[in-house]
Amino acid sequence: MNKITGVIPAMVTCFNEREELDEQRLRRVIRFLKEEKADGLYLTGSTGEGFVMTPEERKQVVEITADELNGEIPFIVHVGAIGTKVTCDLARHAEKCGAAAVSSVPPFYWKFSEDSIVRYYTELADSVSVPTIIYNIALAGVMNFDTIRRLASVPGVKGIKYTAPTQFDILRMRQELDPEFIIYSGSDEMAMSGLSYGADGIIGTFYNVLLDLYKDLYQAFLDKDMDRLHEKQSIANRVIMTTLQHDMIPTVKLMMKWMGIDAGIARSPFTCYSQEEEQKIRQEFAGIKAMPGADKVKFLQEV
Repeated sequence: MNKITGVIPAMVTCFNEREELDEQRLRRVIRFLKEEKADGLYLTGSTGEGFVMTPEERKQVVEITADELNGEIPFIVHVGAIGTKVTCDLARHAEKCGAAAVSSVPPFYWKFSEDSIVRYYTELADSVSVPTIIYNIALAGVMNFDTIRRLASVPGVKGIKYTAPTQFDILRMRQELDPEFIIYSGSDEMAMSGLSYGADGIIGTFYNVLLDLYKDLYQAFLDKDMDRLHEKQSIANRVIMTTLQHDMIPTVKLMMKWMGIDAGIARSPFTCYSQEEEQKIRQEFAGIKAMPGADKVKFLQEV
């Protein structure tokens, strides 16, 4: 796990106009992210629309990705589901396909007790020999620090994807948990703070379109170049805040299309924008190009 660091896109999943999984578009996205030097990929999570796919479709995405990557970069598979049986089945399939690790949100919808959440992750970790990464995100219910501490002691649980506003807990995890416990900062707008608090890497949605910028940001962090780090995060945050005025995943897919990487549409109930709406959204990004350093960002060169 300590080798899976750096900038890891939470990869989109491609659907055609009939909302069917689109293998050719997906392969093109994978090749693009590989060519752009992604340090790894995170599959079928929130960005990957995992919860609007069947288990069979999720497995197909993993198989296509494994085939296209051919072992060149590691991939982590999000296998989360409400039911542990489905999760473990997806995890075993991911391991069989060569996943470096599996990851999961806690079971959600019903308000599960801490003991139930710990049991869920214990059974998941027991079902595979690859590491398990817990996933703390408000969409599934943020787990508190005591729960995280307890989960970190579960055999096979080797890390966390932390996508929560309480990023100060990253520093606390770094100080109080096993030094080998891997921490990924999952809030794109707080990559700078996540790394500064001790995260080993960053996993996020906007690395599908801003991978070059976030690679620069990560290198600026390593170089201790605070001015450059602040500049890169500021540009990213303007892009993120503009995107969040709309439906995020469909808008990210529009942004990819403008770059020449057609990722298809997002599945219903996500929005499908008309050409007129798309043009208005595109114009909203144009003003960001005036920011210092923004002229070097590939995505912004296309709007």
